[in-house]
Amino acid sequence: MTLSKQRIRQLSVEDSCRAVREGSLAAREVAEAYLESARQREPEVHAFLRLEPQEVLQQAELLDERIRKGEAVGPLAGLPVAVKDVIVTRGTPTTCGSRILENYRPPYDATVIERLREAGALVFGKTNCDEFAMGSSTENSAYFPTRNPWDNRLVPGGSSGGSAACVAAGQAPVALGTDTGGSIRQPAAFCGLVGLKPTYGRVSRYGLVAFASSLDQIGPLARNVREAALLLNTIAGHDHRDSTSAPLEPEDFTARLGRDLKGLRVGVPQEWMGEGLQPEIRHRVEFAMRQLEDLGCRLDPVHLPHNRYAIATYYIIAPAEASSNLARYDGVRYGFRATGGGESLEAMYRATRSSGFGREVKRRIMLGTYVLSAGYYDAYFVKAARVRRLIRQDLDQAFEKVQLLLGPTTPSPPFALGEKLADPLQMYLSDVFTVTANLAGIPGINLPAGSTSEGLPVGIQLLAPHFQESRLLQAAYALEQVLGVGRGAWDSGQ
Repeated sequence: MTLSKQRIRQLSVEDSCRAVREGSLAAREVAEAYLESARQREPEVHAFLRLEPQEVLQQAELLDERIRKGEAVGPLAGLPVAVKDVIVTRGTPTTCGSRILENYRPPYDATVIERLREAGALVFGKTNCDEFAMGSSTENSAYFPTRNPWDNRLVPGGSSGGSAACVAAGQAPVALGTDTGGSIRQPAAFCGLVGLKPTYGRVSRYGLVAFASSLDQIGPLARNVREAALLLNTIAGHDHRDSTSAPLEPEDFTARLGRDLKGLRVGVPQEWMGEGLQPEIRHRVEFAMRQLEDLGCRLDPVHLPHNRYAIATYYIIAPAEASSNLARYDGVRYGFRATGGGESLEAMYRATRSSGFGREVKRRIMLGTYVLSAGYYDAYFVKAARVRRLIRQDLDQAFEKVQLLLGPTTPSPPFALGEKLADPLQMYLSDVFTVTANLAGIPGINLPAGSTSEGLPVGIQLLAPHFQESRLLQAAYALEQVLGVGRGAWDSGQ
């Protein structure tokens, strides 16, 4: 098979991997096609913290050699997968977008990376992110901000902004991100992609550098629903090394794609459709509602009475867990250490953490330490834990009446670089519609739903009960087929 690099990048994941397995397309050709795109787009987008062409080509050549020998290779043969830099990769720097881990090279692979390698995928660089995944714009990276491929004056969202931007720019066909309060779905919405947050426990967190351990989840960013489902097939599954991993049998998440939605009950939370939602976003949600009705779904209004407390609850629980998780970065065990002649151990701790962490990370550590302190633990953290339970109960009650929930992913389209950096509260409100799923541990997916009058992407999200990813993907796939959304920024002829 002789294809141009542009044509290779336009192949679906299934067609590309099938051609590599059959030997009609070399994994090296696929790698070279995406490396060419990365060379062209990276100076503008800044999606990657680390991308070494020789390492990628070496992986591809080893796979091609196995195929020439007649060895069986996995279902993702030759597929370049970009990886958010909070997921550890053996021997390759994993910095979490922070100076404090600038030279850290993990001695092992995360479980999701092991599974990608076993499936024949190519680990295609480490993508930029907000430091320790704390942010909604990828401007909190210690290295540089990432830019939105649709308009480089805008943010790509965060914290998985590098993963979203590289897929949207055609630098990789798929990527892994992490979602603690919306950090897959929000950048997917800003970049016109599909972004899936699986149920907590569906995908192993072994090898994920923790931000908030009860909220973090790894998931795919992809060009369409089917490609997200294919990636989930590989990374999902029980892992005995992760005590929070659910002991479930393997599942084919593509099996229900293409089935009709007749009789499916979909709820629309009324709390998500009111004040604060920009009119153009509301218009796209309402259009999706009409499309679901045309597909045979029944739409019902539902209420989530405690949803108004979701942001406040999240920004108590997440910083509290972050304060605990980041205590290990003290300059003693690994990572950056600030040194000085004659300093005490306490002074070394203080200097290391002061100069190693960025402003947003320090803000959240201080907030988390405060709400966990002896005088405020009951007043803040315990109360937030109780409200979290109420939020989950609201969702459980809603799912007794409906099978899915539909709503906006973000309150606004992507905003300008620097626009919200001086106002942390406005930045935090970018996650107002996404944190609910993390607090409850349920799956959610962002789906491109058209664009604003200025041509900027708009996303809508679907939520499902725990471990109902197959139904979620079925509905997202059917809706994707009728929304009439174009392929996106990656199909611009680059």
